[in-house]
Amino acid sequence: MQIIPLRPVPSQTLMATLADQLAQIDVYQKAYGLHLDLYVSNVLLLAGALCQDRNLIVRSRYIGFVGDLCFIDTMGADDPTYEGLGIRYGLAYIEAGELAR
Repeated sequence: MQIIPLRPVPSQTLMATLADQLAQIDVYQKAYGLHLDLYVSNVLLLAGALCQDRNLIVRSRYIGFVGDLCFIDTMGADDPTYEGLGIRYGLAYIEAGELAR
């Protein structure tokens, strides 16, 4: 598992190499929760995925992403909000070998 660094701002874009995949991750707060867009090699794989505590975001291997992403509340079990990003809420990349099949 790898923790992806985030800042406590309402909208951000970051680049990360995850299992040899060049990923762009857009994280943004909406009125009804935190959302995530995922691109790999400039191809959109996920758009508007709702971010919840300890709930896998990608979930489907057929879209071609190796591994998965999830948010982890380090102080409880609340769904993430932008104010706690990088402080209370961490974004984790889970490698394919760490996922239950």
